[in-house]
Amino acid sequence: MKFLFTTQSTDWEVVASLFEQVGWTGRRPGEIRSAFEKSSHVIFIYDADELVAFGRTMDDGQYYALLVDVVVKPGHQQLGLGREVVNHLRSKLAGYKFITLTAAPGKEVFYLKLGWQRQATALIWPVSEEQRKLHVAS
Repeated sequence: MKFLFTTQSTDWEVVASLFEQVGWTGRRPGEIRSAFEKSSHVIFIYDADELVAFGRTMDDGQYYALLVDVVVKPGHQQLGLGREVVNHLRSKLAGYKFITLTAAPGKEVFYLKLGWQRQATALIWPVSEEQRKLHVAS
């Protein structure tokens, strides 16, 4: 496996395809590139020349940091790549007061096994009915 920590020479069409493969639809390559280039830390994992996992962080440089877009290609899940992505990104955020993430529906157990804990006070402002259905506790 090859690990890259830069957005240079990333094929954004391939990144968009991986988002589609895990069910995160509607992301356009140019918008993905813009978002990743504004991120504080990125990681891309390649199996030979094939992109198989990635993730990124957003933060304010001092207090709050967020892991986002942690994706592992379906055929490469259960191989420890998600753990590699999350642990690398978390290691880059030492010293922050709050480090959070929003798990994709059904993936909460993965993060709990890595030591993450549920927040008692986390809230969301849903921007769509789909987001409300997926992320709002009933």
